[in-house]
Amino acid sequence: MTTTADQFHALHAGPDVLVLPNAWDAASAALMEDAGAKAVATSSAAVAWGRGYADGDALPVATLIDVIAGAARVIKVPLTADIEGGYTDDLAELSETVKAVVGAGAVGINLEDGRRDPDLHARKVAAARAAAQGAGVDLFINARTDVYLANLAEGEAALAETLRRAALYKDAGASGIFVPMPVEEDLLAQLAAGIALPVNAMGRPGMPSAERLAELGVRRLSSATGPFRAAYGAMLAATRTYLADGDTTGYAASSQGLPDLNARFG
Repeated sequence: MTTTADQFHALHAGPDVLVLPNAWDAASAALMEDAGAKAVATSSAAVAWGRGYADGDALPVATLIDVIAGAARVIKVPLTADIEGGYTDDLAELSETVKAVVGAGAVGINLEDGRRDPDLHARKVAAARAAAQGAGVDLFINARTDVYLANLAEGEAALAETLRRAALYKDAGASGIFVPMPVEEDLLAQLAAGIALPVNAMGRPGMPSAERLAELGVRRLSSATGPFRAAYGAMLAATRTYLADGDTTGYAASSQGLPDLNARFG
């Protein structure tokens, strides 16, 4: 696992952006690896939805660990897990969760601050770092700050607060900083220049290409819930057609290109 963790850290060193797809189960992780992904992440929202829970620290930790272990079992590339806000603000509980996440096969985590006190989040980052070190893994801790996502500030104040939090989380032991929402080139460039860790952007309409992001200094791009929505959107449309008149061509069209899954998992 140490080798895989080192490999995952190295993928953030550039010059290319780490284009990271977000899975929600073993099958989606395997297909993403087969498509050429250099690493695979989980999406907290997609994992929660796939198990019938809302996003937002509602997923049982045991279910999270089961998903991580299943994905890790079927892929060889590094796996990083979105653990939301850690499902707790208790540092001892968080430490145990991080140990379980690492034990399940993840070499990276996303840990979000949301609307929490940044000082508390820094303590959570430090606790996660200590737990991973105790487990013997150089965990890539991607500290997510939601200044833009949660509209905690606007304009220059938002940039200043994001940079302040990034520095705080870096000092606490973060490996990278995830800033979801911004798509403007000038803002992305300012974030990349002002944050002394690899910056992660979230794929959404208006986001520059991966090549352009690399030029701006961004080091990682996450697909977020995009793959889940695409897969389930196609399934929903095909099912509506099937229920209307028994026509299965929508299913057939959507499944073109899939490998022999029995062979893939055999």
